Amino acid sequence: MIKKQVGIVGCGAISGIYLKNLTYMFKNTYIKAVCDLDKKKAEKAAAEYGIEEVYTLEEMLADDDVAIIVNLTTPKAHYSICKKALEAGKHVYVEKPMCVEFEEGRELVNLAVEKGLMIGAAPDTFLGAGIQTCINMINSGKIGQPASVMAFMMCPGHESWHPDPEFYYEKGGGPMFDMGPYYLTALVNMLGPVESVAGMTGMAFAERTITSKKKFGKKVEVEVPTHINGILKFKNGVIGNIVTSFDVLGHHMPRIEVHGTEGSLSVPDPNAFGGPVLIKTRYINDWEEIPITIPYEENSRGLGISDMAEAISEGRINKANGKIALHVLELMHGFHWAADTGRNYNLTTTF
Repeated sequence: MIKKQVGIVGCGAISGIYLKNLTYMFKNTYIKAVCDLDKKKAEKAAAEYGIEEVYTLEEMLADDDVAIIVNLTTPKAHYSICKKALEAGKHVYVEKPMCVEFEEGRELVNLAVEKGLMIGAAPDTFLGAGIQTCINMINSGKIGQPASVMAFMMCPGHESWHPDPEFYYEKGGGPMFDMGPYYLTALVNMLGPVESVAGMTGMAFAERTITSKKKFGKKVEVEVPTHINGILKFKNGVIGNIVTSFDVLGHHMPRIEVHGTEGSLSVPDPNAFGGPVLIKTRYINDWEEIPITIPYEENSRGLGISDMAEAISEGRINKANGKIALHVLELMHGFHWAADTGRNYNLTTTF
């Protein structure tokens, strides 16, 4: 097996699981280099995982051996770094969301096509055992014809635990752009592309107080809506609801449920790779758990990168690809646009 050499940009909190899995779990990737604005973070990662090079971004892009750039920076830097990588002839995989602005995302997808390169984006959790089991249940007709879907991601916000939570309340943040990619990516992979959306947004607090240890007591001005209620009309006729919120202290709502003409499916956390998957049909009195036989139940972040490495070798499209990520990015903007204008937003992308 020929391993594809990877360069990781950004050695913050999320990088740990990528470094671990791309080193030990997946056999077709090899981390050649890391870089970070804080060189000490990059040096620490290199020492811990036996990585050859600690580069600047320019040095990484100039290394002909590096085939895939993994962009783990904050959302505001996604576009500029992805564009530089594509222009340097590198395949790119970026953390969610693909970028902050929809038109910038469209530019990146078009640039990748123009250059004959692949672009992919997190989340890759939909490739895991839980969501793939749900896809199989839907495609095999276990719940009949899907008719509706509901999704809820609600919490009090991240300032109580995250060491640097400010960006969650800046442009490009908020609950939809933070967690929406997990839920929306799962929804569109289960049910197909979306035709149009409606939305309403709110903000319970104009200012937040950080209570995590590092910046305890610091005040954060909230720039984005922190409660988003969206309605989706899928191209196949399914009607969906999604709520993402940083304004909810606790709730009993499901993460995702898909309802069909013959039954209902309880979908596991789309921010994870495993189960449980539950089904209720007209022929059984209560919910039953579906045995999971598909691989990748554990935290397998980086699976989308491993698939990209395989896709490069096989000459096919990668599964966590740019068209899906762009569709999800447009959906998130669509909810906000619909809320601001009081009109439905019609999607211009598909996959």
